[in-house]
Amino acid sequence: MNPFDQHLQAVLDERRLQHRYRQRREIGSAQGPVLNVDGRKVIGFCSNDYLGLAAHPELIDAMSQAARELGVGSGASHLVCGHSREHHELEREIAEYTGRERALLFSTGYMANLGAITALVGKGDAIWQDRLNHASMLDAGALSGARFGRFLHNSPASLKAKLAGFSGARQLVAVDGVFSMDGDLAPLPELASTVREHSGWLMVDDAHGFGCLGKTGAGICEHFGLSQLDVPVLMGTLGKAMGSFGAFIAGSERLIEALIQLSRSYIYTTAMPPAVAAATRVSLRLAQAESWRRTHLEELIVRFRQGASELGYQLMDSPTAIQPIMIGADADAMALSEALYQRGYWVSAIRPPTVPAGSARLRVTLTAAHSHAQLDGLLAALKDVRQ
Repeated sequence: MNPFDQHLQAVLDERRLQHRYRQRREIGSAQGPVLNVDGRKVIGFCSNDYLGLAAHPELIDAMSQAARELGVGSGASHLVCGHSREHHELEREIAEYTGRERALLFSTGYMANLGAITALVGKGDAIWQDRLNHASMLDAGALSGARFGRFLHNSPASLKAKLAGFSGARQLVAVDGVFSMDGDLAPLPELASTVREHSGWLMVDDAHGFGCLGKTGAGICEHFGLSQLDVPVLMGTLGKAMGSFGAFIAGSERLIEALIQLSRSYIYTTAMPPAVAAATRVSLRLAQAESWRRTHLEELIVRFRQGASELGYQLMDSPTAIQPIMIGADADAMALSEALYQRGYWVSAIRPPTVPAGSARLRVTLTAAHSHAQLDGLLAALKDVRQ
């Protein structure tokens, strides 16, 4: 073995010893509660398809029809010749849905966060982030060139100290709306007030709230009644509750025009296939019209929390579809995940570095496509493996 591969093998061996080695399972079916995984049928409780739209027949029809008319690839970036009418209409509809002046499509949430943050702040500025923010936000902050600091989780007081201690130019505060591994909500009204007091800008990554929170599903800003003035930069993803693919930044006319000019991850990336945008337009309509999906999801959340608590599991303070069960040791989380899988239930074990050391967990995610019977089956399996 050559020295390069020897080094890589040592890194991989260390991951295995730490019970942090990651492996992919092969899915041979459409997304949904019942999956064909590695040749066997299991009930999945680890998907972010919160509204159960990923395999909806109307999305499939819209995507198929658009592909026949507009082809598969977009051909180029939005600024060259890749910006189709489907992209344009989707941006308009997202802006209307979220109550913003305009929206801009990105290929992924990672690229949206990277493109927005690095375009808005740089040398001489500051960016402050919640210590439990998604990796894409943290990476973007580190790459921006701005002074980068992290404040205590969901602590407006900790943020205030950061803001008050900075004497440079611009200050951008970036937080998750729903924290992806804990499931809790950012205290946005308090954070918005704190940021406003110090003439800063607030950016919210609503990847896990968009579609699920608020009366119409518009997300965490609708949930808290916050406007574009309160949250000038709103990011959301389309591959979770919307069941599609891609992401967006929504905000003022000037914000979107500035990102078109300055965001490298927008300028230098091929546009998403127009057929994907066409399918997403359908999912936006369904998410708003079919409020029963959110109602059913809320019922499942209450049912799961009650059942898991009665079994003695340690839950986190999450009112969302993300319901982590705290385990602690990496090996124990892996063992429980495998035991559930052998009983026909797929629940991911989340380990460091995704979460802090000593806080490995089972990340149960619920969707509107799950039935009460399927959830009760998971609770029965959790009781079985605990015993």
